[in-house]
Amino acid sequence: MNTRFIPYETFEHGADIGVRGRGRTPEEAFANGARALFSLMVESFEDVRTEHSVPVEVSAETPEELFVMWLNRLITVSDLEGMVFRDFEVHISGESLTARALGEPLDPERHRLGVEVKGATFTLARVEKEGDLWIAQCVVDV
Repeated sequence: MNTRFIPYETFEHGADIGVRGRGRTPEEAFANGARALFSLMVESFEDVRTEHSVPVEVSAETPEELFVMWLNRLITVSDLEGMVFRDFEVHISGESLTARALGEPLDPERHRLGVEVKGATFTLARVEKEGDLWIAQCVVDV
């Protein structure tokens, strides 16, 4: 039995790329899905400092829609604030998600930019429990 826990990953999907987060709770899966997203956007993802906190709020009717809206809001906040994020404190209550995205201002000298992500899509979107872990995933348009 493989006991290695992979909290986030990306996967190929035609010309686009999928992001997947896993966790013991939906909140942890959403946070790890966001890590997968930013690991695409910044090659030096592990070097991103968590010096600043930005609040994020979204709401949606289904868990899948909430996950897609969450990622799209993070992309927007990242662009508007000129920030890159590495850690996420997520709280989900019913149809609402509130979070803090932790990161730092984008520094092209220090951060190696990766793929430009245009947005999260509903392609292969799913949020569900698989065994002991929650999975949150979708395809992002690059």
